[in-house]
Amino acid sequence: MLRFFKSSLPAQLLVLLALVLALRLPLLWLGLPVSAVELRLLLLGEGVAGGAWPYRDLYDGTAPLAMAGAGLLELAWNRPVVLYRAAALGILLVQALRFNAVLNRADVHPERGYLAGLTYLVMGSLTTDLDTLSPLLVGHTFIIFALSALLPTSREGYDNRRLFRAGFLIGLAALCYLPLAFFVGLGLFAVLIFAANSFRSALLLVCGFLSPYALIATVFLYVGALPNFSDMHLERGLRFSVAAADGLPPAVAWPLLAGAAVLLVLALLRAASTALGLVFQAKFRQLQLVWLLVALAVLLVGRGLAPGSLLLLLPPLSYFGLFLWQRLPGRAGWLSELLFVAMLGLVLVIRYRDLVPGLPGLLRLPPESTFAPRPNPAYQALAAGRSVLVLGPDRRPYLAHPAARPYFDWSLAQADFNHLNEYAAVVHIGRSLSPRLPTYILDQTNLLPRLRYLLPQQFGRYEPVPGVPGAYELKK
Repeated sequence: MLRFFKSSLPAQLLVLLALVLALRLPLLWLGLPVSAVELRLLLLGEGVAGGAWPYRDLYDGTAPLAMAGAGLLELAWNRPVVLYRAAALGILLVQALRFNAVLNRADVHPERGYLAGLTYLVMGSLTTDLDTLSPLLVGHTFIIFALSALLPTSREGYDNRRLFRAGFLIGLAALCYLPLAFFVGLGLFAVLIFAANSFRSALLLVCGFLSPYALIATVFLYVGALPNFSDMHLERGLRFSVAAADGLPPAVAWPLLAGAAVLLVLALLRAASTALGLVFQAKFRQLQLVWLLVALAVLLVGRGLAPGSLLLLLPPLSYFGLFLWQRLPGRAGWLSELLFVAMLGLVLVIRYRDLVPGLPGLLRLPPESTFAPRPNPAYQALAAGRSVLVLGPDRRPYLAHPAARPYFDWSLAQADFNHLNEYAAVVHIGRSLSPRLPTYILDQTNLLPRLRYLLPQQFGRYEPVPGVPGAYELKK
């Protein structure tokens, strides 16, 4: 099987696409529940599509480019979960094929073919966490495209435009998921080993990285959202709790990462025992080792729990896997084939474990769908499609209701609602909700009595919903 993909003919590409679709589409066809990160993007997309500005009308720590993408998809279709799944699949395919094309074009390995793309897509099918759209998944695409801008002129000196473009792409990646800004370090290392004028080239890269931030900061300055952008995105973006929000629990995320890490260690050991003939190939291997270190730093920020974390290991795994899949000398040539078949079988078992009774318990690996938000039966009596303000951390009501602006992230809303003894916080709540009061308030923290006393013009208009404890409906 591996020998078949060691060629770069169109037939191999078609078989690769068919294999990946056969791995992923059956489970997608059976249906996956909306994940926590998808629910957040759906709510943000509704707000952006409705004309709300991030950080001014929507209080959330999600990066601005990810919010804008969710708004564009919302304009195409109301709550477009199907588009999210199609976009996630398409993005993963683009990343794998682009990374494979860069490796082939740069001749970083003696053999060309689709083995790198095969490894990328097969391991990318290990978990349904990569079947869902996430800011990390979107931002990682810009990192993959930035790689090609760091390589082509390595033998002749850097082209200024390409270096600036590489930095610009890394900046766009950070505007999707802020910890990806660490990949500036990868770009600086590439400049160090490839460029003749390292200092000037490094400045071009850094200027390219800062350019998208300068543009987006200017926009937020004019709409009055710059202070919140600095607080919610820049200051909170590198915190553990924010980066890992909406991710899988450690009992699921860490074993999946450990499985990929074991294969990566085997590939590193095989690569260390393989000599490369060209200086450029040796330098590229050094670049991939630094890529791996940067990816581990990004993983550390999210503690390996951020949605799509496995994706960070796929490029170095795909590159070093080229050495792992090399045919061993002598009679042991079949070992690489056997190892790949074992990897493919393990991916199938883990991906479809929920369909085999007792298998999740045997593997001690609960299905990812177990941790997806489910509708709360207590709120079934509320009219669907009406806006809701949840005074508490439970976001399950938003599965059937749009979120009231600007408060739907309780961790950020507490900056106002936990300081009701301060005049500024009370005034800010009143001004934020006055233009468009939500239809329902779900009081999970017993704050409404005090809010009625402090802001009777807004909260005094709500009456209890019969039969639904803690729910209040706006009376006109």
